[in-house]
Amino acid sequence: MKVVVSGTGITNFGELWNRSLTDLAQEAINLAIKDAKISPEKIDAIFVGNMLAGNLSTQNHLGPTIASLLNLNCPAFSIESACASGGMATNLAYESIKSGKYQNVLIVGVEKMTDDPTDKVTLGLMGAASENERKMGLTFPGLYALLANVHMQKFKTTRKQLSMVAVKNHHNGSINPIAHFQNKISLEKAMQSPQIASPLNLFDCSPISDGAAAIVLSAKRDTSNDVAIVASAVATDQVELAKRVNLSELLATKIAAKNAYNQAQITPKDIDLAEVHDCFTIAEILALEDLGFEKKGQGGKFTQSGATELSGKLPINTSGGLKACGHPVGATGVKQIIEITKQLQNKAEKRQIKGAKIGLTHNVGGSGATAVVHILQI
Repeated sequence: MKVVVSGTGITNFGELWNRSLTDLAQEAINLAIKDAKISPEKIDAIFVGNMLAGNLSTQNHLGPTIASLLNLNCPAFSIESACASGGMATNLAYESIKSGKYQNVLIVGVEKMTDDPTDKVTLGLMGAASENERKMGLTFPGLYALLANVHMQKFKTTRKQLSMVAVKNHHNGSINPIAHFQNKISLEKAMQSPQIASPLNLFDCSPISDGAAAIVLSAKRDTSNDVAIVASAVATDQVELAKRVNLSELLATKIAAKNAYNQAQITPKDIDLAEVHDCFTIAEILALEDLGFEKKGQGGKFTQSGATELSGKLPINTSGGLKACGHPVGATGVKQIIEITKQLQNKAEKRQIKGAKIGLTHNVGGSGATAVVHILQI
């Protein structure tokens, strides 16, 4: 028995001021169930990934709220794991099917962020950091800037290499019809954009976005024509950067990736493409190394070589990533699954990677305290 993606649904990502949290969830759910060709009554359980509904939408009872949209009485779980909430919801749903408890589960990742002032959203997001980091006045651009400075000092990673991540992901977002940003940017524009937290500039940072993504996972025995999740792994690390052993890596990513490769019985060389958690451009460079695609310290050079572009040997973030597709935090991990699924089904249109058979998703919570890795195969 394997766990297959039997249906997907996704809304536009962006500043969707005329849509509520439940509006977005409803749209994604309807699309996923229609794509799965099942009736809502066939859903055995619902897993909802969300971080900020209690802070920004005054809704803390999200599982039953989503179940109510379908008039279902099945178990409905709300999962919060910071920006990895969608990936964690997918992991738990996957494990529930593998255990034999459920046959069909609905996973919804949703976030409504743009209706509130930036300072309120920033305060909510900093709930994923440590108490000491909050007391020191740090925000996530500052935390990732610390990681970037360490990597640049240790491995000579350059500002140009960081900016090349942004340029590549904006190009991919420009051909993704649901992306928050559908505009290309030049390397010069990225490098000369306003500084947010040295060395990170405006175009090194992912946006505040609204959006929802939903998938139906099903237990099937005949999976010859289906996209199956063949591995799902979660790992954690210290929340506080000051308590970590090495600031030039995300240890949770390394552990989750190793466990996922072991589950799937493959190596990093077998991966055809990946959606990685590029909340900041340095995060994509770290992911390239921590997922085993390149040696430690070589992620910037790998990016500069063009290897991660659509035409490269290992396309990364064909959706545009968090940087250009957008980052409605609870939806991101589920969106990644959808992008890889469409790629493996040869349904990614202008972003299509020819002959892709195995894809990976990498979803991170906070500054790396949580990492979720999934491997999908057709």
